[in-house]
Amino acid sequence: MSFPKAPKGTIAIEEAVLDPAGLSWISASAPLFNPGHRQTPPDSPSGSPPGSPTRHSHLTSLLQDVHTTRLQQMDTHGVEYMLLSLTSPGPQGETDPTKAATIAREANNWLAEQVKLNPARFGGLASVSMHNSAGAAAEAVRAVNELGFFGLIINDYQDSSPGAPNADKEGKIYYDGEGFHEFWKTVEELDVPVYLHPRYPAAQDLEPGTKWGDRKQILGAAVQFHLDLSTHVYALCSSGIFDLFPRVKVVIGHLGEGIPFNLWRADHWYNKPVKKATRPSKEDYTYYFTHNISITTSGNFNEPGLKFCIDQIGVERCLFSIDYPYDTIAEAQYWWHGVDLPADQKEMVARGNAIRLFKLPLDL
Repeated sequence: MSFPKAPKGTIAIEEAVLDPAGLSWISASAPLFNPGHRQTPPDSPSGSPPGSPTRHSHLTSLLQDVHTTRLQQMDTHGVEYMLLSLTSPGPQGETDPTKAATIAREANNWLAEQVKLNPARFGGLASVSMHNSAGAAAEAVRAVNELGFFGLIINDYQDSSPGAPNADKEGKIYYDGEGFHEFWKTVEELDVPVYLHPRYPAAQDLEPGTKWGDRKQILGAAVQFHLDLSTHVYALCSSGIFDLFPRVKVVIGHLGEGIPFNLWRADHWYNKPVKKATRPSKEDYTYYFTHNISITTSGNFNEPGLKFCIDQIGVERCLFSIDYPYDTIAEAQYWWHGVDLPADQKEMVARGNAIRLFKLPLDL
C-alpha cells in the first residue's frame, strides 16, 4: 500500500505522544506542568491556566492524537514528517522494573501501529526501561528490528530504589557506568540514535525541604530540565562511554540543554594537566559534541542561539524540532521561516541532517 508524501518541509524529531495505557501514569505529572500554579479551573472564559485540570485534559488529548489535529497542523504549517515518542517520564518514572518494562513495551507496540497508519508522515523513537542493561538492550533490538523504529528515547535517569542494581543512594540510575556497557554496545550495533530527553524530578525530590521541593517555580522546561539532563550528558561524555563505543549517536534537545554555551569553559578546566591525567575519558567535551552528539531546536526557538551552536559544533550536528504539543507547530514554523541562514545550512537543519542521522525513508 502506498501513502502520499507531503511536500518537502521541516522534519521534527522530538514530538510527544501518549498511548492509552499511559493515562494511568501521566496524571501524576499534572501538577508539575506549571509548578506553583493554583490547581483550579479558571473562573473566566478566556482559557485555562497552564496548570489547571482543564489544561491538563486538553494537553492529554493532544498527546493522544496522531492523525487529526496534529496532522492538520503539520499540513497547514509545512511540517513534512514527525518522529514520535512517548512523553516524559515514560518508563523512567516507574521504580518497579517489571512495570517499567511493560510501560515501554506497550507504548512501543501502540506507537508502531500508529506509524503503520501513515508511515509517509510519521516514524517512531522507542521507549526502553533502563533498570538493567540487558533488558534495555533487548527491547531496543525488538523495537528497531521487529517494529521498525528509527531510534530510542530515554527520559534522563531511571527511577529505582536505593540498593537496587546500578542505582545510587537516592535510587536513581544513570547510564555512564560499566553496568550499561551492554546497552551502549547494542545501540552501537543497531546504529540508531538515542534521544536523551529531560524529565521532572523523582517524587522524593519534590518533598518539602529538598532542592526542588522548596523551589517548584523553577521546575520544568525553563530551568530544571536542562540543569538535570546536562549533568547526565556531561557524565556520559566524561565517563569514557564514547571511547569504548565510538559509533554511539546521542541527540539532545533545546539547543543542547545549554551545554554548547559552556563548552569552552568546560574544556578549559577539563583539559588542565591534573584533570587530564586522571579523567576517565580520552577526549574533552567538545570532541564528543563534534563526533557523537547532535542537538535540536526543540522548544528553544532562538536564532542567535542556533547560530552559536552551529559555530561551536557544526551545522551537520544541528537539527530542527518543535516539542509538540508542549510548544505549538505554528510558533515553531513561524520562527523557522524567519531564521536567516545560508540556504544550504537551512536545508540541512530543517530536514537533511535528520534524514541522514536517523536514516529516514525520505528523499534528500
